[in-house]
Amino acid sequence: MEKEIICTVCGYTGNPIKIAKGNMLIEILLWLFFIIPGLIYSLWRFFFKYPACPKCKKYAVISLDSPMGQKLKRELNASS
Repeated sequence: MEKEIICTVCGYTGNPIKIAKGNMLIEILLWLFFIIPGLIYSLWRFFFKYPACPKCKKYAVISLDSPMGQKLKRELNASS
C-alpha cells in the first residue's frame, strides 16, 4: 500500500498514481528512426515513474505523513 499524498496544486488527498517520465511521441519517433535509442528510451520510461496526483496529473505531491503535508491539509480544511 502506498502512502497517502496531498497535491500542492489542487489539494487532492489520497493514493497517488504512477506516471512515466518522458514523452510518448518522442518514444515513437525514436522507435521509427533509431531502434537502439528507442529501446533505451522505452526502458527508461518503463522503469522511472513518479508519483502524481490522479486528479490533475501533476507531480507536485507530498506525503500526507510529513509535517508540510499536515500543515497543507490543515490550511485547506480551514479555508473550506
